[in-house]
Amino acid sequence: MRPFIIVGTRPEIVKMAPIIYECESRGIDYYFLHTGQHYSESMSGLFLDEMDLRTPDRNLDVGSGSQSEQTAQALVGIEKELLREKPDVVLVQGDTNTVLSATLAAAKLRIPVAHIEAGLRSYDTRMPEEHNRRLTDHASDYLFAPTENSAEILRKENVWGRIFVTGNTVIDALENRLPVALKRMNRALTKGLDSFALLTLHRAENVDDKNVLEGLIEGLISLEMSILFPAHPRSIKQLTKFGLMSRIKSGGLIRIIEPVGYLDFLSLQKRCSFILTDSGGIQEEATAPSINKKVFVLRTSTERPEAVDSGHAVVVGVNPEKFPNMIRNGIKEGLDEERRCPYGEGDASKKIMNILGKDFD
Repeated sequence: MRPFIIVGTRPEIVKMAPIIYECESRGIDYYFLHTGQHYSESMSGLFLDEMDLRTPDRNLDVGSGSQSEQTAQALVGIEKELLREKPDVVLVQGDTNTVLSATLAAAKLRIPVAHIEAGLRSYDTRMPEEHNRRLTDHASDYLFAPTENSAEILRKENVWGRIFVTGNTVIDALENRLPVALKRMNRALTKGLDSFALLTLHRAENVDDKNVLEGLIEGLISLEMSILFPAHPRSIKQLTKFGLMSRIKSGGLIRIIEPVGYLDFLSLQKRCSFILTDSGGIQEEATAPSINKKVFVLRTSTERPEAVDSGHAVVVGVNPEKFPNMIRNGIKEGLDEERRCPYGEGDASKKIMNILGKDFD
């Protein structure tokens, strides 16, 4: 078996790393492609280093652009690499433009596609990711669902590929790298903060709408607690564009810092009191046995209902008249109870490679 492994964003690097570890431990020769969808070379390079991964065989440097431009450039570049390498199977993870491009390129060349983290649905059609994940699932040959709930969604949609419940590789990655993160913990990031909430905010439906973003900032300030915000460059751009940076500074409660690497972010998750986020991956990471944090989801829906059912996540929405009180009530109810991780035991990558190995070895 010669797999063709594709990443394009930092979360994909993290979630695909355990698959790469499995390939290397089994002596499997794999081709490693980075589309460069997350185009900060320093940050992508940092994530590769922190996950202990080798330099990709090729970086397409797709970079920024409209949804169509990004998808089209990745599609053309991936097709060229597939024609040259002629792999046995293409592995994609998640729901980005990179994933959709890779799936289309492989399917049209009749190369089997294995979709890791298949079957997630938010049913929010404003999200580009929702369209990407649905199209990818219906064109994939192997659908590795993280939970039985995701597998049932795929069955109801009558996908053509074979469905397997494996758990989520994000748990594999976190449990593997957290000990490293805690050894090199950067305490300067939280200097002067006795306790804090950890915030991430980057989704287009939140940061591209001035009214929504302003309401989120006002609602967060009204919580009257220290919030640490490693801000995505795009979020900074929108906060500046809408004149909200001065409001954040005058409020004095939200501390914005530069984006941090994976290991530093793991240590922040471990040290924070709770998490405020619109990220899907962070909802999963918070459920890991070694983290086990309460997450207040700043969205109107989530494609991770398992995290809600397990008691880790609460979807609080974006209405500044409502979500701060929902967060306060959640804090009063307690943050530290034991909860079961719904995304597996940290062996998803092993299960995935066992399944592929039976078909291709």
